[in-house]
Amino acid sequence: MTSFSSGAQTMSLMAFIAVITVTLLLCVMTGPDRDDLGEFYTGYRSLSPVQSGLAIAGDYISAGTVLGTIGIIALVGYDGVTLALSTVLSLVLMMFLLAEPLRNAGRFTIGDVFTRRLPGPAVRITTAAVTLTALLPLVIFQLAGAGDLLSVVLGFDADGFKTGSIVFLGLLMIAYAAIGGMKGTAFIQIVKTVVLLGASLAIAALILNRFDFSLPSLLDAAKRGSGAGDAYLASGLQFGGNELDMISTQLTVVLGAAVLPQITMRMFTARSAAAVRRSMSWAVSTVVVTCLLIAVIGFGAAAIVGHQGIVAGDPQGKTAFLMVSQALMGTDQTTVETLLFTAVATAIFLTLLASIAGITLACANTLAHDLITHGLRRKAQLKGSAEMAIARTAAAGVGLVAIAIAAGARHLNLQALLTLSFCIGASAVSPALIYSLFWRRYSRTGLLCTLIVGSASAFILMTGSNLVSGSPQAIFPDQDFNWFPFTTSGILSAPLGFLAGWLGTVLSERDPADQRMRYEAVEETILAGTPAANSASAS
Repeated sequence: MTSFSSGAQTMSLMAFIAVITVTLLLCVMTGPDRDDLGEFYTGYRSLSPVQSGLAIAGDYISAGTVLGTIGIIALVGYDGVTLALSTVLSLVLMMFLLAEPLRNAGRFTIGDVFTRRLPGPAVRITTAAVTLTALLPLVIFQLAGAGDLLSVVLGFDADGFKTGSIVFLGLLMIAYAAIGGMKGTAFIQIVKTVVLLGASLAIAALILNRFDFSLPSLLDAAKRGSGAGDAYLASGLQFGGNELDMISTQLTVVLGAAVLPQITMRMFTARSAAAVRRSMSWAVSTVVVTCLLIAVIGFGAAAIVGHQGIVAGDPQGKTAFLMVSQALMGTDQTTVETLLFTAVATAIFLTLLASIAGITLACANTLAHDLITHGLRRKAQLKGSAEMAIARTAAAGVGLVAIAIAAGARHLNLQALLTLSFCIGASAVSPALIYSLFWRRYSRTGLLCTLIVGSASAFILMTGSNLVSGSPQAIFPDQDFNWFPFTTSGILSAPLGFLAGWLGTVLSERDPADQRMRYEAVEETILAGTPAANSASAS
């Protein structure tokens, strides 16, 4: 990969400094100015549907989604497009099936949703454990890759710079989550979404212009550049013809992507049931446009940079966005081209910052609200100021743990951590939410079985996948203890999560009639649009 011009690197550095300054100011200006839980957790539900929709889209479009999907499309073509479509479908299902009931049943976290009808400290503690198990790997994955990306853009290749970048970005994410709360991180997500859309639209337009705005010409050039021939635009290149592996991956993404806690917590910030529907409409529209632009950029990278050039920059193609941007502009860049490349680099930087901050906030919220306030403290209720202090301290704790692990493991390929998060979402969170919101008979035992069996099965199965050992893209490429034949666990762990919830319910000792009565007491609130009372979910 050819190094970027010194002018582009200097301007990118200046842009990064400006972004850090502006986003920190945003957090300070929009964050809670007093110790009020409603303001910290939901921003008093003061965001408009457009703002809320852009924030949801920002949380949903993580650095892994943008950089990883562009790289997959550039390297394997058709299979990468189906992955992008699965990502969109997941959010569409969230919009039509879960968004409004979630908003009505919950208050601050998904623990509130579960205890709306199935109260108890065991539910709170288990929910917090599952949330951390799903989200901490996601934070580590994105932080670990941040140092390499920044070194590519800024031209500093020393190990010390890469490790320092991880530490610096980690400290920033702690500050965003602790200072800004829900509203502050929402505005960062909005800025990130707008900048990313603008930069992606500009690069996609330049790619199409290179091929006279002819999609067939672009696809033909991508097919030639991929080195795979006709297989590039056919199914099976990514998974070596293993159709079940492809189905497992798509099932995992569809069921798991949109139910991760950093996404569901945004549902609780909507002013009303009607507002959450409008917010989701904006979010889905934004994600659809982004995924279309991502597809064009991915095909453009294959056509212009070529398979060998992309793999030389990064075997997983995570630098394909930057590489095709550079290839379009050349080494002798004009001022306008330098500004455009700076916009692309800024969009990637903002995507990293905003994604990590949102996930960190979700982890802090569940630790403070679910684990400590309502899980471990069964009788004595904490004051709002004390819970906010715990949430901010938890943000620091989660951030420091993630920084330490990411810095120590940055030399490894951590794609398995990203996949694990989606697998837990599909296998534990998704079935638990669906049963809790729509099945009258669902019991506390069934809920605990769903969360524990779904998470444990996803984790155990992932340890035997080819993302952990037995392949060049694994965490341990030189070892082979691969015993699970699929890349993701969803094809087995998701049915196990649903089955465990059903068995735990029908075999539990509690009277099914009692469970139906408990659900009927809140059914109208959950399904008919009545907002959840603030006193709900206090157990």
